[in-house]
Amino acid sequence: MGRVYNFAAGPAAMPLGALEAAAAELTDFRGAGVSVMEMPHRSGAYRAIFDETIGLIRELMGVPDHYRVLLAQGGATLQFAAVPLNLLGRGADYVDSGYFAHSALSEAMKYGAARSAASTRDQGYRRAPEGSEADVDPNADYVHVTTNNTIYGTRIPSLPPGRGVPIVADMSSNILSEAYDVRDFGVIYAGAQKNIGPAGLTVIIVREDLLGRARRETPKAMDWKAMDEAGSMLNTPPTFAVYMAGLCLKWLKARGGVEAIQRENLEKSRLLYDCLDRSERFVPYADAGSRSRMNVTFRTESDAGDERFAAEAERAGLVNLRGHRLTGGIRASLYNAMPLEGVRALVEFMEEYERRG
Repeated sequence: MGRVYNFAAGPAAMPLGALEAAAAELTDFRGAGVSVMEMPHRSGAYRAIFDETIGLIRELMGVPDHYRVLLAQGGATLQFAAVPLNLLGRGADYVDSGYFAHSALSEAMKYGAARSAASTRDQGYRRAPEGSEADVDPNADYVHVTTNNTIYGTRIPSLPPGRGVPIVADMSSNILSEAYDVRDFGVIYAGAQKNIGPAGLTVIIVREDLLGRARRETPKAMDWKAMDEAGSMLNTPPTFAVYMAGLCLKWLKARGGVEAIQRENLEKSRLLYDCLDRSERFVPYADAGSRSRMNVTFRTESDAGDERFAAEAERAGLVNLRGHRLTGGIRASLYNAMPLEGVRALVEFMEEYERRG
């Protein structure tokens, strides 16, 4: 079987060019005689890879000089605990917009006074709260948002009013897919396995004045200041994941960067949502005002119908369309590496499937 269109929510599709470059260098990295996976992480050859990857993140996201970029292990889920351990004192506010947003809140509540400032949990997370709905305490240590909700297929329409309170954002499923001004945030963190590279790497961007606030009991490997002082090498970093991230970031830069890929992502999501809106068989899950550009969720007439559609789509080379285990349904993830041709193929299949009845 050749390459298929992979709509997985994560780990997700990566650019073919990045995969081919890695394959060509897998056993011998640019004449070094060893694989990147075999390199000492403090060697000059690997340090160049590591520094280049951080430099690409800074360039593509426009990270100002007074922010630090950290590369860590553990995924975004580890940062659900690291955020309060590094920042929580008096209290923190959370915008509860989906499963992972709620998980981040629940984790923070273990360490102090964390509360929901806005929630759509009672609405089945069909929409994400508007920023203006968030009742942010001006004395809070931070307000936490999840910019895109992978499971339910929503994105937050706007940020909550800062009121001088640092905004901490989990951008795991839409980082580098649309333009954000990093200066609007105190902290941005993201698991890599959707738009950056393979699983195993977490990117953390922290404003310098928020370093050095960690609680005494914070594990060293979760203390952002300690990580920064060690150049993200308190322990062995996920070396191959960082290398792959660098290849994916080079691909994104060659495509024109974040603003260019944002235009592509808007076109991809518009194409699929237009299909859903004119369909009499497929029903989108998320409310129109909160629709994600990365994760398009929908259903057929029944659970059995959803399964039948996903199975037939897979036979047609459109794979990993089943929804999350908590929600069922169908989910098409349109991350940066999903080409427009893949979305067109999905829409054509959906239209033909609907005609067949």
